[in-house]
Amino acid sequence: MTGLTNQNGGSSATFHFCSSMPLPHSASLFAKSSLTQIVHPRVVLIGLICSTTTSYSAMDKHLQQDKQENADLLRERCTKEACEVGGTRRLSDEILPHILNLYGSCATARDFEIYAPHATFEDPLMRAHGVQQIKSAFYSIPKIFSESRIVEYSITENVISPDTHEILIDNKQFYKFLGKGIDMISLIRLYVEDGKVVRHEDWWNKNPLWNRETVKLPLFGRIIEAARRGSMFTTHLMMGFGKDPDS
Repeated sequence: MTGLTNQNGGSSATFHFCSSMPLPHSASLFAKSSLTQIVHPRVVLIGLICSTTTSYSAMDKHLQQDKQENADLLRERCTKEACEVGGTRRLSDEILPHILNLYGSCATARDFEIYAPHATFEDPLMRAHGVQQIKSAFYSIPKIFSESRIVEYSITENVISPDTHEILIDNKQFYKFLGKGIDMISLIRLYVEDGKVVRHEDWWNKNPLWNRETVKLPLFGRIIEAARRGSMFTTHLMMGFGKDPDS
């Protein structure tokens, strides 16, 4: 993670993150992608000139231990305050680690707790309704791709009302299919009510999803919507109707 930018203005806040390191497919993904990791303040350590005598060596060792303890305390303090900007913790701080797990092919049942029971997920290929179908959509990713992850992202969080938020994740995704790497630009749109995601849209190449409201011919939009539902039903069936892999 190379940077963090917070811009507060009105009812919105923007966070910028950029990761240049590949995200692994292990349980350590959460820790490495967590928003609590930031560039810590530089700790200035003054080196001691060690003498050849035993007494100076012992003193040097003692002082080095004290400095290490102080550095550890500072690091712990920074970690605890990493996601707090101006004393306020953003809703996106809670949700983003789970989103990274979903797209990183290492999702567990706990990652889907961010969704409301009636939540929907939609991308150009499928439309899922309910948590079980959303599970099938994301559990199918490692069945198709040998690697997948979000490698770069920036976040904009808009507060629509005290209980309603809109989170926009401008991101770059990486997939590997049959040994070939695929890079894709995407805009993930999350609509959150009472702390739970009620709608999750993934706009590939940042293009709005085609449906009866966004195309010129409503009939064509209905056909596209039906095709997405059909694709979702097939995926849902193949994935055991959203059964958790570890269950």
